[in-house]
Amino acid sequence: MKSLVLAEKPSVAREIARVLGCTNKNKSYIEGPAYVVTWALGHLVGLSEPEDYDPKYKTWNLEDLPIMPETMTLKPLKETSGQFKAVIALCRRPDIGELIIATDAGREGELVARWIMELARWKKPFKRLWISSQTDKAIKDGFASLKPGREYDRLYASAVCRAEADWLIGLNVTRALTSKYNAQLSAGRVQTPTLGMLMDREREINGFQPKPYWTVGVDFGGFQANWRGTEDHDGRIWERTEAEAVVARLGGKQASVEKLRTTERSELHPLAYDLTELQRDANTRLGFSAKQTSNVLQRLYEQHKLVTYPRTDSRYLSSDMVPTLKGRLESVAVGPYAALARKLLKSALPVTKRIVDDSKVSDHHAIIPTEQCVNLSALSPEERKLHELIVRRFLALFSPPCRYDETSVVIRIGDDRLYARGNVLKDAGWKEAYGGVQAADLAGEDDGSEDAADEKRSSGGGGQLLPPLSSGEKLSVKQTRLRELKTQPPARYTEAGLLGKMEKYGLGTPATRADIIEKLLASQTIDRQGNRLVPTGKGKQLIELATPELRSPELTADWERELERIAKGQGDAKRFMGGIRSKAAAWVQEVKQETKEYKPHNLSHARCPDCGKPMVEINGKRGKTLVCQDRECGYRRAAEPALSNKRCPQCRKKMEIHTGKAGKYAQCRRCNVIEMLEDKAGGRANKHQQKRLVEQFSDKVSLSGGLADALKAALEGQGDGKK
Repeated sequence: MKSLVLAEKPSVAREIARVLGCTNKNKSYIEGPAYVVTWALGHLVGLSEPEDYDPKYKTWNLEDLPIMPETMTLKPLKETSGQFKAVIALCRRPDIGELIIATDAGREGELVARWIMELARWKKPFKRLWISSQTDKAIKDGFASLKPGREYDRLYASAVCRAEADWLIGLNVTRALTSKYNAQLSAGRVQTPTLGMLMDREREINGFQPKPYWTVGVDFGGFQANWRGTEDHDGRIWERTEAEAVVARLGGKQASVEKLRTTERSELHPLAYDLTELQRDANTRLGFSAKQTSNVLQRLYEQHKLVTYPRTDSRYLSSDMVPTLKGRLESVAVGPYAALARKLLKSALPVTKRIVDDSKVSDHHAIIPTEQCVNLSALSPEERKLHELIVRRFLALFSPPCRYDETSVVIRIGDDRLYARGNVLKDAGWKEAYGGVQAADLAGEDDGSEDAADEKRSSGGGGQLLPPLSSGEKLSVKQTRLRELKTQPPARYTEAGLLGKMEKYGLGTPATRADIIEKLLASQTIDRQGNRLVPTGKGKQLIELATPELRSPELTADWERELERIAKGQGDAKRFMGGIRSKAAAWVQEVKQETKEYKPHNLSHARCPDCGKPMVEINGKRGKTLVCQDRECGYRRAAEPALSNKRCPQCRKKMEIHTGKAGKYAQCRRCNVIEMLEDKAGGRANKHQQKRLVEQFSDKVSLSGGLADALKAALEGQGDGKK
């Protein structure tokens, strides 16, 4: 008997088949002496659509909501039905004795396989391949220690709850909002509270009233110091008269060093990456979107096999990995990393609880390099940049703390005191892995708060170099500066900042957060402005129309925690789904009773030629599109006229294609020359026109089957140039 191995993607299946010695390649599987390796194409099976339960749900009606099937059913996805049939046929082969699930080792990967097994009515034994990298060694070791499939039943239960919850809430609330306001309004269990956080920040910005303040600084020639009322004061003065009085008191007086203190500080290395932290760092340092980071990281994992499993929420390693760490360092000892890696390999690696902690590793450990030899020239520029972030963070794990002397000085002028601080680097330590960049650059955190600015203000100047000073030393005041500033509103979120907030509130998982942001962008509820995320007019209205409970990140965070409890066998799936159903029903009822109005924020001056209503302008991948605001009408066209290959006889520029009452015509925008256009087939009907003609005549007269066939054949013959 043979084992059937089910991978998630063809590329992964090919690698597994090669390692297992399977060489007989078929369209939908690869076979060997002991194994048959096949694959899903992502999901092959999904939850049934509403119309699968009742045909009336094909039409979106507010009266039909909520849609609450007693038992949710599955169906093969239409777009991947061919591969699904092939996998089912393999499952039913008499020589297949067991199934090995080799889909991604996580919640979604478990769901991909189990749903296929459910529709295949799999009754034979099954096992689980659970690996954290795609190297040959990891695959061989994984097959040598396969896990019993039933060990992952709780993970599967959690995945089913997540999928059904998203269906019940997302589908019902989206249909309710769309039907109520006759506009494409999408809501969801995670995307709505994420949009809510962006809107909360927008309200803070819009409601912010700038307030003037003043600061006083003194230039002593070799360095600068800032006035502060007390040691813990931030130096801001809220009245101009008070600030001017400070300047007057400082002028013409002798300054002296009252206190001088030098303290040795040390800064430990940052933790290893999980997916969210890597996405944030890549956004801050490289300008990558979260989705871009996920895609590039997946290629480094699957195609190049240079990094471990990407979709992890852990920033620690497990103890069983310790013997492999030197081998991983040796694999990255190339190019710009060679010198530091070789230096670390000369002595025993300092493995501490900050690096290895089994209690803080969930399904997968942190993202680190594999033992695969690195060929940097084989990587694309994007891949190389992201790989470099991971390698440098890995090298930093085994480097000593960064040590520096922090000198703080208090200067007295009369009864006033000024403060300055400076740092002197003693040992770059782990920062050597980053080329000695500043600590602020390594934080990788940007949530739009003023914390960093406040810290810099209160520090009295931060990282300036101080000259040698001694207590009691007299100083000369070179210049006194009075600066007028204004308080600033909180900044809009970058993707790094938003990912951090989503992680803080438990919105989504590391694997889904990037997709949530992309979904909000695709639905045009938020927009990118530079590196910031801004709610659109549509998003602002949608968040007001959505029920307050659904906007709350705390509720969604509670759900995510419960899903984790279910995965660990501590939660109750039936009770969880009961709560989801009651919430979905209540929120649909709230939408039905709502009296607010929705006004399209992107109305154009153009009117729909079919129903006469104003059209909305939508930005898409292929440019701007005008769409009828009436969802039932559905008319759409390009906002900008298409260009024809016909050139203006006067200026030779390409002419625009327009449609008038007399048909299509070409017009030169520059010279206003107009020429009528004929069908490409010289007046013959194209395929779409043929279909419309057959339907038109079939509706008006009752044609016999032979006559209808003859008319269709005649039209097709005309389209082919036949008589």
